[in-house]
Amino acid sequence: MVTLTDKHQVARTLRDISLLLQLRGENAFKARAYDLGADRIAGLNEDLGKLVEENRLSELPGIGSALAEKITELVTTGHLAYMDKIRGDFPVTILDLLALPDLGPKKVSALWKELNLGTIDALEVACRGALVRGLKGFGEKTEAKILEGIERYRRAHARWLLGDALPRAQELLEVIQGAPGVVRASLAGSVRRGCETVGDVDIVASAREAGPVMDVLVRHSSVAQVIGRGDNKCSVRLVDDLQVDLRVLPDEDFATGVHHLTGSKAHHIRLRGIALDRGLKLSEYGLMRGEQKLSVPDEATLYGLLGMSYVPPELREDSGEVEAALSASLPSPLLERREVRGAIHSHSTWSDGRNTLEEMAFAARAMGFEYLTVTEHSQTASYARGMSAESLLEQWAEIDALNARLGDFRLLKGIETDILEDGSLDFPPEVLDRLDVVIASIHIRHGMGESAMTERVLKALDNPYTHILGHPTGRLISSRDPFPLDMERVFARAAERGVAIEINGNPERLDLKAEHVRRALFHGVKLVVSADSHNVDGLSHVAFSVATARKGWARSSDVLNRLPVDEFLRQLRPKPVPAAHG
Repeated sequence: MVTLTDKHQVARTLRDISLLLQLRGENAFKARAYDLGADRIAGLNEDLGKLVEENRLSELPGIGSALAEKITELVTTGHLAYMDKIRGDFPVTILDLLALPDLGPKKVSALWKELNLGTIDALEVACRGALVRGLKGFGEKTEAKILEGIERYRRAHARWLLGDALPRAQELLEVIQGAPGVVRASLAGSVRRGCETVGDVDIVASAREAGPVMDVLVRHSSVAQVIGRGDNKCSVRLVDDLQVDLRVLPDEDFATGVHHLTGSKAHHIRLRGIALDRGLKLSEYGLMRGEQKLSVPDEATLYGLLGMSYVPPELREDSGEVEAALSASLPSPLLERREVRGAIHSHSTWSDGRNTLEEMAFAARAMGFEYLTVTEHSQTASYARGMSAESLLEQWAEIDALNARLGDFRLLKGIETDILEDGSLDFPPEVLDRLDVVIASIHIRHGMGESAMTERVLKALDNPYTHILGHPTGRLISSRDPFPLDMERVFARAAERGVAIEINGNPERLDLKAEHVRRALFHGVKLVVSADSHNVDGLSHVAFSVATARKGWARSSDVLNRLPVDEFLRQLRPKPVPAAHG
């Protein structure tokens, strides 16, 4: 009966409906209902098909009977008549325009109604022909921003964000691991290396027969097209256009196959030279001594035969790891996701989050976390429903009540306070002093020059109430470049003042990036790996933060929120001692 049980595809359809409704100028609450429904479906821990078969969708918070009916139609038929009806008002490519920065539904609707622009290519031509600036609400600067956004969009969409590709890759890996005759299976390529963007997904499996394993992949419901298939390799394109390449090898070739396909090319070139120096030959077919193929049961053995320490996949970029492995000086152990005890940086419905504080707390506990920092946006961030000092007091009462019910799990009272243009924080000391955790972040005025921006951040680090510097460069991988900043001065000041720096796990941020993580560690800065979660599903972003931390050579001992809650709080920058009064 069930033909579409992939929760991510269903959630994506619901989000598309919300966008189309906004383009039509429908009631905002009606559109938001579909966004909320998408959040519920994407965050399901149960099997979606089973919920539909048992007619239990309406039991989910935020899923009313009308929405449950539509989801049921989509799941059971793979089709939704309502989607076709509202999509018929626009060209099929109209949603691509909404992926461009600075273009919301109102502007896209105007572009379509006034200039009949429904594709990115047509929009680019119109902007270059100065046709857009004449529309109400647009102008010459708007045209320039649109063209800049198109360029960034194309750069970003040539590759996939790690946060989009990795969950799909892990789902398919589990499918392959359960295929007939599979002994071992692993991700490979840039996904396994934890690169912030990836071109495609590589999976390697070992089995006596490749055919039955490849059959499982090509018949999977998420596969839209078989690009090619050979004796031991097949390539498919998923319904969301992500390409997946599967290689099936005899088990004796599994380790060298995974290693070869993990890359990077520069790392492999270095290893081949080392192999030649030792009288060996390393290639995709294995490690050879003359005509003899050496036994390589795992990757650690391969590196051992080359006289090296094992190099974790995330480090294989020829950025110093080869020399460190030859001298047995690689950082060890690198941070593991299972070691992270605290979920840092979260938002709830108190500001711009989509889940209640109670829902966030119980979800974090269910994921194995021991504490969650409640760090809503502060009062300057009116666009994100930033909190006033008065609303903080109300929230603290809810936190106290929840902590009384949560047993050994703990909510920490915090704030993500804006760093204002002059470097000050937007809450006074008497408010900041009462908080467990203060994250200071920049959300506005990204266009300052490097000198002014650096001084702005340094002043925030000097503020004695700043515990953590949030998403330090302000970048959005798909839409916004990092603001100019003297990172060496920032890291040196953070280390001097005892301020931790966040590795933000939001897939569009991953800020700090891996190269900056290494520089921060060089200066002796302590790190936190954060989720920057705005819903329960976003708590899983910690995994992407951990991947970036590992890629930046971060050890467990470098990361504060791998500590138990009381020790975590002790390791944060101490609060200033109040001045004595005569």
